[in-house]
Amino acid sequence: MSQQPPLRHRIITLSLLSVAAIYFLVPVYWLTVSATKDTGDLFGTFGFWFANPHPVDYLRDVLTYDDGIYVTWMLNSLLYAGVGALAATLLSAAAGYALAKFVFRGREAIFNVILAGVLIPGTALALPLYLLFSEIGLANTYWAVLVPSVVSPFGVYLCRIYASAAVPDSLLEAARIDGAGETRIFGTVVLRLMSPALVTVFLFQFVHIWNNFFLPLVMLNDSDLYPVQLGLVGWQGYADRAPELYQYTVGGAFMSVIPLMVLMGVLQRYWRTGLAEGSVKT
Repeated sequence: MSQQPPLRHRIITLSLLSVAAIYFLVPVYWLTVSATKDTGDLFGTFGFWFANPHPVDYLRDVLTYDDGIYVTWMLNSLLYAGVGALAATLLSAAAGYALAKFVFRGREAIFNVILAGVLIPGTALALPLYLLFSEIGLANTYWAVLVPSVVSPFGVYLCRIYASAAVPDSLLEAARIDGAGETRIFGTVVLRLMSPALVTVFLFQFVHIWNNFFLPLVMLNDSDLYPVQLGLVGWQGYADRAPELYQYTVGGAFMSVIPLMVLMGVLQRYWRTGLAEGSVKT
């Protein structure tokens, strides 16, 4: 029979969790309220309550401003984050599976180098990457953001740990005895067994690419190629000369978080399972 912790401990825990929840939810609430205001009300009324709300009209203005450039930015973000996260997930699965199930010289050295990649901040690599892509003529193209996004050292780490525990050696041997090649085994057996970990890697990489600002800032100078985060910062920079851009920036920021909230809600059951199992199995 399980014992409940003392009442005092439960009250303290509940209080701390409530404070943490309020801390994270207050900015979301402020953003939701601010998206319903025009520029005058944005600065002239209380920030945490509605004032003459016309959210549909204001959000329509965001979508139609400058021939719908915001829609272009959202589609660019979906392209960068969707394709980049999918490619990063498949590469991480292949690398993690190979490092977990195949013994070869230098395996641990390669894995340690990949682990070191987790510690290197992306901002430190942005300038060398720009010089490299500029040299081969890919700067200011979709490839300049997509190609660096398919690398995920954390994904390789998580996939190796998960594959070590979730993919039985006996099952691989049975498939080889039945005549299946390594490519078929990976595509039909390994990917299915690793699906919780792959969902976790995809979700983390999607959020990372979606929120990435510095790499597109360095790589791109054509506004038609901007992701939504970079485009919104551009609007904010011009807001002193066009005050309506303050409201457009806030409304655009509100709409930019909706895809992430939907993705989190749809995939949370899978990514929590993958993250928990990957953290305890060795």
